[in-house]
Amino acid sequence: MRRVTKIAAAGIASAALALTATACGSSSKDTSSSASSSSSGLKVGVAYDVGGRGDHSFNDSAAKGLDKAKADFGITVKELTAKTADTDADRETRLEQLAGAGYNPVIGVGYSYATALTAAAKKYPNTTFGIVDSVVDAKNVDSIVFTEEQSSYLAGVAAALKTKTNKVGFIGGVDIPLIKKFQAGFDQGVADTKPKVKVTAQYLSHGSDLSGFADPAKGKEAAQGMLDKGIDVIYSAAGSSGNGSIEAVAGKSGTWAIGVDSDQYEDSSLAKYKNSILTSALKNVNVAVYDLVESVKSGTPLTGTQSYSLAKDGVGLSYSGGFIDNIKTQLDAAKKKIVNGDITVKTTVS
Repeated sequence: MRRVTKIAAAGIASAALALTATACGSSSKDTSSSASSSSSGLKVGVAYDVGGRGDHSFNDSAAKGLDKAKADFGITVKELTAKTADTDADRETRLEQLAGAGYNPVIGVGYSYATALTAAAKKYPNTTFGIVDSVVDAKNVDSIVFTEEQSSYLAGVAAALKTKTNKVGFIGGVDIPLIKKFQAGFDQGVADTKPKVKVTAQYLSHGSDLSGFADPAKGKEAAQGMLDKGIDVIYSAAGSSGNGSIEAVAGKSGTWAIGVDSDQYEDSSLAKYKNSILTSALKNVNVAVYDLVESVKSGTPLTGTQSYSLAKDGVGLSYSGGFIDNIKTQLDAAKKKIVNGDITVKTTVS
């Protein structure tokens, strides 16, 4: 089993790529792109979660790693995207469509692919599969997980130090354990830094309803409600719904938005709001996707569980815009304590 290596180096190299800015939505998408004449012959299939390429967040981070792999290795790529109403059977069909067409590796972006990928991996034992945000116990699967709670803790520290009203907010896309990890870390970071600051949390959908990850209008409405209550820093972990939250914050002077997954300050589609984006809690899905493609190309596919942590630069906080430069000392101290084990960040909400 090959373990994660060179994460920091890959992260630095991939940071130079711009995020793709396309329309987001919940409809099914099927995009294919052919490699140049110097193609390695490697065909990579990616099944995105709801929102797909162009969500300016989680899926775009995966797309960023895919784009870098395509540029570096001359691979052929096929991309498919989930619909909000998809069943496990729909997701399994999507994965098997890719594997059956000779794409290898096949990557499911998002925990919702877990059941489908378990079945697909069994049917295609000679194909390497990757899944982001879940663990599938199979010999031909690379399970990619992140310590989102750690970067969210740092976002909480930043929020606590920047709020002027002592009221901050958290907007989660879907009320599930994965997104609860983001809230748990954020809550703890705020409380450890400034106990008198109140955190208000709101979720846009629940359970199997994944629409909360792809509804900017609902994200904007939720953020506006928080702003109306005096909340002046809002952290959204809600896929493309978070774009609506950022838009609402940008409409009110003296308030801040905290982005998620990708460096949303650098996202060209959010450029008109960037001066309201305090920071982003980074989740380097791009690095994980690139690592997996590279491993298959080299003939030693990654398998087992790869954990991308703060210590390995798998998660972190962005400094774009310079808005948190004046609190870097406090943020660095918190990061050091997490990495050293002096702070254990919670993964569940109290």
